[in-house]
Amino acid sequence: MKPHPLVFKSLLFCFFTAPCAAAPSAPKTAPSENAAISKNDQSSGTTGRRRQLEGKVALAEAVNLALRQNPEVLGALREIERKYGRVIEVRAQALPHIALNTSFKEQDKGLLTQGISTNLTQNKSWSIALEVRQVLYAGGSVAASVRSAKFSQDAAYYSLRDVLDRVVSQVRQQFSQVLATKALIEVAEESVELANQQLKDATNRFQAGTVPRFNVLRAEVEVASVKPTLIRAKNEHLIAQLQLAKTLGLDASPSGKPTFQCIGDLQVSGRPMGLADSLSLAKARRPMLKGKRQEILVEKENVTIALAGYKPRLEASAGYELVNKSTSSKLDDTVNGYFLGVTGSWKIFDSFETNGQVAQAKSQLQKVVISYEDAVQTVELEVQRAFADLQQYRETIESQQQNVKQAVEALRLAQERLSAGAGTQLEVLDARVALTRARTTELQARAEYVRSLAEYDRVTATETVYAESFQDPLSQLEKKVLRFKPVDLFKP
Repeated sequence: MKPHPLVFKSLLFCFFTAPCAAAPSAPKTAPSENAAISKNDQSSGTTGRRRQLEGKVALAEAVNLALRQNPEVLGALREIERKYGRVIEVRAQALPHIALNTSFKEQDKGLLTQGISTNLTQNKSWSIALEVRQVLYAGGSVAASVRSAKFSQDAAYYSLRDVLDRVVSQVRQQFSQVLATKALIEVAEESVELANQQLKDATNRFQAGTVPRFNVLRAEVEVASVKPTLIRAKNEHLIAQLQLAKTLGLDASPSGKPTFQCIGDLQVSGRPMGLADSLSLAKARRPMLKGKRQEILVEKENVTIALAGYKPRLEASAGYELVNKSTSSKLDDTVNGYFLGVTGSWKIFDSFETNGQVAQAKSQLQKVVISYEDAVQTVELEVQRAFADLQQYRETIESQQQNVKQAVEALRLAQERLSAGAGTQLEVLDARVALTRARTTELQARAEYVRSLAEYDRVTATETVYAESFQDPLSQLEKKVLRFKPVDLFKP
């Protein structure tokens, strides 16, 4: 698999000039007037500039922002540039090298004549030579080094894709956590409001002489008991926002609190695949596995490079040289001409150095093969876990939705019984606690489902769609399994 260099250049361009092309396409709507990034933040990845986000932010905007300035994404892009430089460096071994060599030397005449009378009149020498050198044969190490560098470049590209998938999934999960904690604040506020209403009703009844002082005290205790839940929910919401801001690469605001608001719903949507298809698709699409397959190819070429130590090496050189005459007293009296030749070397015995290098290369190849097999099992486990979590939380949501309806009706009946004098305050409190618990459980299950869905899309590599200019050996398997349209994570 050999990505064209333009693939990397286009990736760099799209990441720093526009929303990333590798990211899921966002709905084509005009940006919100309240959502604006400071003008100082237009160049992401630079230091010394404030990066702030203000106003309302949707999931699509958060994902695109993270892809532009998340530190992990920026680091992966730099790694691609480094690997491309490595390809250029290694490829130079197969190309001619042109050098301009100069030298100047002065010696004592006694050293030159060694006491023998000669017509030597010059003890200074200089030369200028233009030389071209070319490797003719190196046992296949040069070609193997070039292939190894290109495979490493491909692995860096897949590493970038893995980072993109991970960042998109992380943003989705943290975004849903912000929405969930915000909804839990509303539930806690409703609980506090119900407790206050109960306290007000108990106070009015006590003043009317229909209930004892105990009812008022019990209601006051209940109000005080539910307030910590609201405080904790607000704190968890703040922490969730700060975690999301870190993933988006935003700087801390002067107030220490995020200046943006996440908008959206915790929508529950499914994926039209079973477990078997999910496993097959994950093994075909996961960038991590693609990258490890490239690492196997790299180590295979490294074995070839090590084996080249058993073979001879030939180099050709040619050039043109200008030197001064040693028999002339004038330094500018010169002679010039061409030179050419072939040099070779063959290690007959190197004290088993090459043998040790070959053994290391083969062991490293076996090691990366084992690592790949372990990675496949890890991917299978991740898919199975994500698939099981989706089923668990979907069933929990369905059960709690009905439970919330029943809890609302139970609270209504308890309040009516208390108003009619047939019920007790304890029944109302129990019903209110049951309603709060049911709503909280349903919201938490919904949030966990959304997070599990994001994780499922990541482990099956269906979150993002990439345009590749090269053929992947497993692309046919991918097309066979992926019988539905690419996943749009912004739609339910």
